[in-house]
Amino acid sequence: MPMLDRQDDVFILDIGDGENRFHPDWLAAVDAALDEVEKAEGPRALVTAATGKFFSNGLDLEWLIAHAEQRHDYVRRVHGLFARMLSLPVVTVAALQGHTFAAGAMLSLAHDFRVMRADRGYWCLPEVDINIPFTPGMSALIQARLTPQTAHEAMTTGRRYGGHDALAAAVVDRAVDEEAVRRAAVEIARSQVGKAGPTLGTIKTRMYAPALAALRDKDNTLD
Repeated sequence: MPMLDRQDDVFILDIGDGENRFHPDWLAAVDAALDEVEKAEGPRALVTAATGKFFSNGLDLEWLIAHAEQRHDYVRRVHGLFARMLSLPVVTVAALQGHTFAAGAMLSLAHDFRVMRADRGYWCLPEVDINIPFTPGMSALIQARLTPQTAHEAMTTGRRYGGHDALAAAVVDRAVDEEAVRRAAVEIARSQVGKAGPTLGTIKTRMYAPALAALRDKDNTLD
């Protein structure tokens, strides 16, 4: 389960060591961690990291199939996480040490910065291959954070971007050796701790107003 730690002014949210899919309990734990980050005072920033082969494989499809009657509420919770991270009033950095797929890739895009392992692991939006269309909110998030050309390619082809390709396409901000991923993310976060506060939150909220509105639209659906 996700665990929150703090190194001086940098909070580190480790989201797990498995596939880190968005099970409802996982979502609740992440929300609780973000509550703590938001309620803290003074300079601070957030790094979201994981351990093992995966950063995140996104939606918990097995749970979703078993609880189809909760589909709408589940999607709303996922969108709520994206919207919250996108507008969080602290600088956020995703440390992508492993495979980052589907909603996991979208979660990474909701961060301000991304650091990815250069030699192994893929960043991918495979929805076109698994026949799950993007919701309007998901589409808005992706298109707000990627260039039009990259968003089109990623969304319509399901391309798997390795670290160097992701850097060239501006999907990520740095591609580094495996052992340097988390360290580089913390360095970026530490350099921006003084930005935390309501002004940063307002800037993000206004900058991404259309995407946030789409994510918060209660009519969003995976159909």
